[in-house]
Amino acid sequence: MIGHQAEKLEELVSLNSKKRSKKTRFVAITSGKGGVGKSTISSNLAYVISQSGLNVGIFDADIGLANLDVMFNVKIKKNILHVLKGEATVADILIPITRNLILIPGESGDEILKYSNMALFDRFMEDAQVLDKLDIMIIDTGAGIGEHIQMFLNASDDVIVVTVPDPAAITDAYATIKTIASLRNDVSMIMNQVKSEKEAQAVFDKINKVAQANIRTGFELRLIGKINSDIKVASSVKQRALFCVSYPNSQPHKDIIAIANKITSRLERNVLVTPSESGLTGLFKRLMENF
Repeated sequence: MIGHQAEKLEELVSLNSKKRSKKTRFVAITSGKGGVGKSTISSNLAYVISQSGLNVGIFDADIGLANLDVMFNVKIKKNILHVLKGEATVADILIPITRNLILIPGESGDEILKYSNMALFDRFMEDAQVLDKLDIMIIDTGAGIGEHIQMFLNASDDVIVVTVPDPAAITDAYATIKTIASLRNDVSMIMNQVKSEKEAQAVFDKINKVAQANIRTGFELRLIGKINSDIKVASSVKQRALFCVSYPNSQPHKDIIAIANKITSRLERNVLVTPSESGLTGLFKRLMENF
């Protein structure tokens, strides 16, 4: 596990529910197909943002195919479904990664939402206030564009599609973007495993040209960053470590920092809201609106 595990979760996120909560920004990271580095990017991005002093939660929204526990080298015993069933509290399932970073083990969205109308869900919402002080929550969705994945994308403030410069991956990424365009007016992209900024821009330009010609007027696609291809990334994954920790001087780490800066620049600083609009409670409130 990275760094020093906090003794109490209270040290990570304030438990004082009487205070007004921070406005959490929800950022969903998705992809058209598996194997493009989505979870690697999500985990490293969450870590880098947390190192800037912000409170970060990373929510595994598709535990059936999840590997965030591998990325962070931790063991997951229970997840959100156990909370909804009354078999655990939210605090029980949270896994501290660093002082400002918490992993929230998830379950497939459709399974979670089966419990949306139960009285137990209300108790869960109260219990989830443990995370109301999060500045940002990164939602690592499954690949593709299934119905429950769309719900998470629709509930997020930002949606980022990850792809690599491979024809099949690019085709799948575009299909995903086209579907997301029916849900929202903007999507960001990260070009992973590229040789240079020039290649990243060239691939993005091709996708954007097709999007502008075939997707409705008013839809905006933007490139939020790229990550250079580097054997150090694959090496860190094999070692169950974050490349930003193992190789802090690498180009991919610099690339992640640049992306993190763009994301955090969108945060509404010092905005206080009611607990129902923040953290895990806020996310599920948004999901319920689309259920």
